[in-house]
Amino acid sequence: MALPNIFTPEVAQGVIDRINKLTPATVPHWGKMNATQMLAHCNVPYEMVYESIHPKPNALMVWLISLMAKETVVSEKPYPRNTRTAPAFLIKDERNFEKEKNRLIDYIKRTQQLGESHFDQKPSHSFGKLTVTEWNNMFYKHLDHHLTQFGV
Repeated sequence: MALPNIFTPEVAQGVIDRINKLTPATVPHWGKMNATQMLAHCNVPYEMVYESIHPKPNALMVWLISLMAKETVVSEKPYPRNTRTAPAFLIKDERNFEKEKNRLIDYIKRTQQLGESHFDQKPSHSFGKLTVTEWNNMFYKHLDHHLTQFGV
């Protein structure tokens, strides 16, 4: 079963609508992050695509990361609850809720507007070149997992 396509306006807007239901006081059903930290956490994959703030792993590390984690990240299979995350995705400090929410919404809109063709065979930060389906699964599945975690 294919995941919803984050590159379509309807799916992107549906995710944005879910994000807009969050408040700083929204409590997770599982996990340790608060709503603001979760939004900052969900920004990390987009930062890796659009910003130069996360060091890129060398070729050997990309190969190892791909071997160990790629299938979990880009497949259609949902993430289990309380799955360990990579160090770059850990958000331990406090952030500004509105800033993180707006950044995430802007990243989703930008991704949707660039479209599938922009991402087809585009190298990812950690996994090398990905197909459009793999990019979609990575983006959508991660967002859906955490929005479900917070009940929206």
